[in-house]
Amino acid sequence: MKHRPPESDSSKGLSGSPPVGEPVFLAVGFLRRAHGLQGEMVMDILTDFPERLVRGKVVYAGEEHIRLTIRSLRSKGKQVLIAFEEAHEPESVAPFRNQYLFVRSDEIPPLPEGEYYHHELLGLNAFTPAGDKLGTLVEILETGANDVYVIREESSQTDLLVPAVREFIIEIRLAERKIIISPPEWL
Repeated sequence: MKHRPPESDSSKGLSGSPPVGEPVFLAVGFLRRAHGLQGEMVMDILTDFPERLVRGKVVYAGEEHIRLTIRSLRSKGKQVLIAFEEAHEPESVAPFRNQYLFVRSDEIPPLPEGEYYHHELLGLNAFTPAGDKLGTLVEILETGANDVYVIREESSQTDLLVPAVREFIIEIRLAERKIIISPPEWL
Protein backbone atom coordinates (compact mmCIF):
# COMPACT_ATOMS: atom_id res chain seq x y z
CA MET A 1 0.00 0.00 0.00
CA LYS A 2 1.62 3.20 -1.13
CA HIS A 3 0.63 6.76 -0.34
CA ARG A 4 1.91 9.95 -1.86
CA PRO A 5 1.75 13.33 -0.25
CA PRO A 6 0.01 16.00 -2.20
CA GLU A 7 2.58 17.90 -4.12
CA SER A 8 1.80 21.11 -2.25
CA ASP A 9 2.76 22.03 1.24
CA SER A 10 2.20 25.76 0.97
CA SER A 11 -1.27 25.42 2.43
CA LYS A 12 -0.39 23.04 5.25
CA GLY A 13 -1.65 23.74 8.70
CA LEU A 14 0.52 23.49 11.79
CA SER A 15 0.09 19.73 11.73
CA GLY A 16 1.93 19.29 8.45
CA SER A 17 -1.01 17.85 6.54
CA PRO A 18 -2.82 19.87 3.89
CA PRO A 19 -6.45 20.80 4.37
CA VAL A 20 -9.07 18.17 3.63
CA GLY A 21 -10.40 18.00 0.09
CA GLU A 22 -9.08 18.44 -3.40
CA PRO A 23 -6.57 21.28 -3.59
CA VAL A 24 -6.73 23.51 -6.65
CA PHE A 25 -2.94 23.78 -6.98
CA LEU A 26 -0.21 21.31 -6.06
CA ALA A 27 3.43 22.29 -5.56
CA VAL A 28 5.89 20.59 -7.90
CA GLY A 29 8.96 22.65 -7.03
CA PHE A 30 10.47 25.32 -4.84
CA LEU A 31 12.18 28.18 -6.67
CA ARG A 32 15.39 29.12 -4.85
CA ARG A 33 17.27 31.90 -6.67
CA ALA A 34 18.26 33.29 -10.04
CA HIS A 35 21.09 31.54 -11.89
CA GLY A 36 23.11 33.19 -14.63
CA LEU A 37 22.01 36.00 -16.92
CA GLN A 38 19.27 34.28 -18.96
CA GLY A 39 16.50 34.27 -16.34
CA GLU A 40 17.06 30.72 -15.12
CA MET A 41 16.26 29.78 -11.54
CA VAL A 42 17.54 27.04 -9.26
CA MET A 43 14.60 24.84 -8.23
CA ASP A 44 14.12 21.96 -5.79
CA ILE A 45 11.91 19.23 -7.26
CA LEU A 46 8.94 18.33 -5.01
CA THR A 47 7.07 15.99 -7.34
CA ASP A 48 7.23 12.26 -7.94
CA PHE A 49 6.67 13.07 -11.62
CA PRO A 50 9.46 15.47 -12.71
CA GLU A 51 9.24 14.11 -16.25
CA ARG A 52 5.96 16.00 -16.62
CA LEU A 53 7.76 19.33 -16.28
CA VAL A 54 8.57 19.98 -19.92
CA ARG A 55 9.00 22.89 -22.29
CA GLY A 56 5.65 24.54 -22.95
CA LYS A 57 4.05 23.30 -19.70
CA VAL A 58 2.00 25.95 -17.92
CA VAL A 59 2.87 26.32 -14.23
CA TYR A 60 1.99 28.82 -11.51
CA ALA A 61 4.42 30.65 -9.21
CA GLY A 62 3.98 31.88 -5.66
CA GLU A 63 0.92 32.38 -3.50
CA GLU A 64 -0.63 34.54 -6.23
CA HIS A 65 -0.28 31.61 -8.68
CA ILE A 66 1.25 33.73 -11.44
CA ARG A 67 0.88 31.87 -14.74
CA LEU A 68 4.20 30.98 -16.39
CA THR A 69 5.26 28.74 -19.28
CA ILE A 70 8.37 26.59 -18.98
CA ARG A 71 11.00 27.65 -21.54
CA SER A 72 13.68 25.19 -20.46
CA LEU A 73 14.55 22.75 -17.70
CA ARG A 74 17.90 21.08 -17.08
CA SER A 75 19.55 19.13 -14.30
CA LYS A 76 21.90 20.75 -11.76
CA GLY A 77 22.87 18.02 -9.30
CA LYS A 78 19.91 17.30 -7.02
CA GLN A 79 18.19 20.44 -8.27
CA VAL A 80 17.18 21.73 -11.70
CA LEU A 81 17.60 24.98 -13.58
CA ILE A 82 14.28 26.20 -14.90
CA ALA A 83 13.51 29.14 -17.19
CA PHE A 84 10.19 30.68 -18.19
CA GLU A 85 8.99 32.22 -21.45
CA GLU A 86 7.86 35.29 -19.53
CA ALA A 87 11.28 36.01 -17.94
CA HIS A 88 14.63 36.36 -19.72
CA GLU A 89 16.86 38.13 -17.18
CA PRO A 90 17.67 37.71 -13.47
CA GLU A 91 15.66 40.80 -12.48
CA SER A 92 12.47 39.42 -13.99
CA VAL A 93 12.61 36.21 -11.94
CA ALA A 94 13.50 37.95 -8.66
CA PRO A 95 9.84 38.06 -7.47
CA PHE A 96 9.71 34.25 -7.65
CA ARG A 97 12.70 33.71 -5.35
CA ASN A 98 11.83 31.39 -2.42
CA GLN A 99 8.37 30.67 -3.84
CA TYR A 100 6.62 27.42 -4.65
CA LEU A 101 5.92 26.40 -8.24
CA PHE A 102 2.52 24.79 -8.78
CA VAL A 103 0.50 22.85 -11.33
CA ARG A 104 -3.28 22.59 -11.35
CA SER A 105 -4.55 19.58 -9.43
CA ASP A 106 -6.77 18.56 -12.34
CA GLU A 107 -3.56 17.98 -14.32
CA ILE A 108 -1.91 15.49 -11.95
CA PRO A 109 -1.57 11.94 -13.23
CA PRO A 110 -3.76 9.19 -11.83
CA LEU A 111 -1.93 6.79 -9.54
CA PRO A 112 -1.78 3.02 -9.97
CA GLU A 113 -4.36 0.85 -8.21
CA GLY A 114 -3.78 0.85 -4.44
CA GLU A 115 -1.86 4.15 -4.37
CA TYR A 116 -3.37 7.39 -3.10
CA TYR A 117 -2.47 11.04 -2.79
CA HIS A 118 -2.69 12.26 0.79
CA HIS A 119 -5.40 14.79 -0.05
CA GLU A 120 -7.59 11.89 -1.22
CA LEU A 121 -7.34 10.20 2.19
CA LEU A 122 -7.70 13.14 4.55
CA GLY A 123 -11.23 13.37 5.88
CA LEU A 124 -12.07 9.69 5.37
CA ASN A 125 -14.21 8.17 8.11
CA ALA A 126 -12.39 5.28 9.79
CA PHE A 127 -14.26 2.12 10.79
CA THR A 128 -13.36 -1.27 12.26
CA PRO A 129 -14.15 -4.37 10.17
CA ALA A 130 -17.24 -4.81 12.41
CA GLY A 131 -18.52 -1.37 11.38
CA ASP A 132 -17.71 0.59 14.55
CA LYS A 133 -16.65 4.16 13.80
CA LEU A 134 -13.18 5.01 15.08
CA GLY A 135 -13.07 8.62 13.94
CA THR A 136 -11.81 10.66 11.01
CA LEU A 137 -8.42 10.55 9.31
CA VAL A 138 -7.15 14.07 10.08
CA GLU A 139 -3.42 13.85 9.43
CA ILE A 140 -0.80 11.67 7.77
CA LEU A 141 2.61 11.56 9.39
CA GLU A 142 5.55 10.68 7.15
CA THR A 143 7.93 8.69 9.34
CA GLY A 144 10.32 7.21 6.80
CA ALA A 145 9.52 3.51 7.21
CA ASN A 146 5.80 3.99 6.54
CA ASP A 147 3.17 6.66 6.91
CA VAL A 148 1.13 6.84 10.11
CA TYR A 149 -2.54 7.79 9.98
CA VAL A 150 -3.89 10.04 12.72
CA ILE A 151 -7.50 9.05 13.39
CA ARG A 152 -9.34 11.57 15.59
CA GLU A 153 -12.32 10.42 17.64
CA GLU A 154 -14.84 13.27 17.41
CA SER A 155 -16.40 13.27 20.88
CA SER A 156 -13.21 12.91 22.94
CA GLN A 157 -10.82 14.55 20.45
CA THR A 158 -8.31 11.79 21.19
CA ASP A 159 -6.02 10.58 18.44
CA LEU A 160 -5.39 7.02 17.37
CA LEU A 161 -2.09 6.54 15.52
CA VAL A 162 -2.27 3.70 13.01
CA PRO A 163 0.69 2.60 10.87
CA ALA A 164 -0.31 2.68 7.20
CA VAL A 165 0.56 -0.94 6.48
CA ARG A 166 -1.60 -3.78 5.14
CA GLU A 167 -1.70 -5.43 8.57
CA PHE A 168 -3.84 -2.55 9.89
CA ILE A 169 -5.33 -0.88 6.80
CA ILE A 170 -7.87 -3.39 5.53
CA GLU A 171 -9.59 -1.39 2.80
CA ILE A 172 -9.85 2.13 1.41
CA ARG A 173 -13.13 3.11 -0.26
CA LEU A 174 -12.67 6.59 -1.68
CA ALA A 175 -16.12 6.74 -3.27
CA GLU A 176 -17.70 6.08 0.13
CA ARG A 177 -15.16 8.33 1.95
CA LYS A 178 -14.40 5.34 4.18
CA ILE A 179 -11.32 3.50 5.42
CA ILE A 180 -11.52 0.13 7.19
CA ILE A 181 -8.90 -0.24 9.92
CA SER A 182 -8.00 -3.16 12.14
CA PRO A 183 -6.45 -1.26 15.06
CA PRO A 184 -3.25 -2.71 16.49
CA GLU A 185 -3.89 -4.75 19.66
CA TRP A 186 -1.42 -2.61 21.59
CA LEU A 187 -3.56 0.50 21.10
